[in-house]
Amino acid sequence: MKSADEIVNRVEQMANSAASRDDVMRYAVQVLKEERPHYDWVGIYLLEGDTLIIHNYIGKPTEHTSIPVGKGVCGLAVSESVNQIVGDVTRLDNYLACSVETRSEIVVLIRRKTQIFGQIDIDSDLENAFTEEDESLLSRVADSLASRF
Repeated sequence: MKSADEIVNRVEQMANSAASRDDVMRYAVQVLKEERPHYDWVGIYLLEGDTLIIHNYIGKPTEHTSIPVGKGVCGLAVSESVNQIVGDVTRLDNYLACSVETRSEIVVLIRRKTQIFGQIDIDSDLENAFTEEDESLLSRVADSLASRF
């Protein structure tokens, strides 16, 4: 398992390369999934108007390929302009489950200042799987991705 700095450096190198934005996002999802065993589902949604559209993900198939702003944890992150960490998704009334095994979720916005481009969404089958360290790592990755918008 690589350190947060190593993961961020890998994503930054790709983001600063001639690779397409799509390739950069696909690479970020792949690196995060490979380097953090408790990340069971890793995806990026892009904001198009008032809807989040799935861009790329690794994990079990999801029916949630588009999510209205304000709905579920992903939509709430955008509507409140705040990253979300949910320790036990089974306690939420408005949770949109990608998998019945999912127990916790973290959503980190991809943005520049107040402009939101999308988000990194990660699910874990473990309760309370995500910490401030995860949020810090994902925020740094999101900053690298934001440079491509």
